[in-house]
Amino acid sequence: MSDELDMAVPSDRAPTLDDVAQRAGVSSATVSRFLNNPKIVAEATGERIREAVQHVGYIPNALAGGLASSRSRMVAVLIPHLTDSIFNDIIERMTEDLNASGTNVMLGLTGTSVARTDELIRAALARRVDAIISTGPIGGEMFEVIRRSRTLFIQIWELPEDPPGMAIGFSHRDAGRDLARFVASRGYRRPFLVTADGSRAKLRRDSFIAEWQAIGGGEEPHGTLVDIPSRYGHARRAFAEVRRLDPMPDVVLCGSDYLAQGIIVEAEAAGLTVPGDLAVMGFGNSRIAGEMRPTITTVDVDGSRIAQEVMSVVRRHGAGEDIPHNSIDVGYRIIARESA
Repeated sequence: MSDELDMAVPSDRAPTLDDVAQRAGVSSATVSRFLNNPKIVAEATGERIREAVQHVGYIPNALAGGLASSRSRMVAVLIPHLTDSIFNDIIERMTEDLNASGTNVMLGLTGTSVARTDELIRAALARRVDAIISTGPIGGEMFEVIRRSRTLFIQIWELPEDPPGMAIGFSHRDAGRDLARFVASRGYRRPFLVTADGSRAKLRRDSFIAEWQAIGGGEEPHGTLVDIPSRYGHARRAFAEVRRLDPMPDVVLCGSDYLAQGIIVEAEAAGLTVPGDLAVMGFGNSRIAGEMRPTITTVDVDGSRIAQEVMSVVRRHGAGEDIPHNSIDVGYRIIARESA
C-alpha cells in the first residue's frame, strides 16, 4: 500500500491535500480540519494525518484563500547569525535591491542547526514566498520538499554538486587548495589553521591539508576548531595554542577576518610583530580586513556579484523565464595585504 501511495505523488509537483488524504485514508475535508485545529480530530486519525503530511512532504498554505494563487511579493533570507557574520554585506545589498523592487524581505536566523533551518524553510514555503535564499545546511528530507515546491530556492556561498534549487557561490574545496599554494609560495612552512565548526570551513581545511601534503609541505599542520559564531575569545584561545607550540607556527590561517583581527591583536599584545614574527590570514574580505593595521591578507568573495546574480534569478523566475543552469560560480581571489 505504501509503495502505491508513493507512486501517486509525482516527483515533479508539490504534494497536495488530496495526496495527504489518500495516504492517511481519510477525506480531504478531515485533513483540512486537522490542519486548522488538530484538537477536533480523533487522536488516532490525527497521528495518521501527521505521518502522511511528513511522508509526502506536504506544506500547508498559510495564506488566506484569496491570496493563495497570487505572488506574495516576499522573499525569505536565512542566515546562521547576525553577530560578526561573514554574510552581512551580501545580505544588506540583496535586501536593498529587493526592497527597491517592491519585494519585502523576511529574515530568519537558523543558527547551525539543520533542524532549525528545515523548520524555517517549511514556514517560508507555507507562506508561499516568491523565493528562499539560504546560507545554511539543508537536511536530506528537506531536499525533496524543496524540489517538489514551486518556490524558487537559492543557496548562496557554496556550490553543492546537486543543489535542490539554484546555487550561487564558489568552491570551498578549491579555495582551501589555493590557500595552501599561496602559503607555500610565500615561504611559510609551519601553518596553523583556526577553523570554524561548520561544514564549509572544514571542507576548506581538509582541502588545504591535502594540498599542503601533496606539494611537499610536510606533516599535517596544527590547528584548532572554534564554535560558530566566532568570538574574540576564540582568537585569544587559538593564539594561546599557537604560543605553546615549539617551534611556533609562522602563519595562522583563520576562518574569518574577525578571527584574524583577534589573532593580530593578541600577537601584538604579546610583543610579536605581524607579519615579521607571525603572519596572519583571514577569510571573507570584510570591511575590517582593509581597515585593520596591519591590513589583513584574506580571501575575497564578490558579494556584490552574488547579490546581482540572486536578483537576476529572482526576476527571471518571477517573469516565468527558464533558468538554464542550476549553479553559478562567482569565484574568489586571494588578496595579499600587510599581515602575510
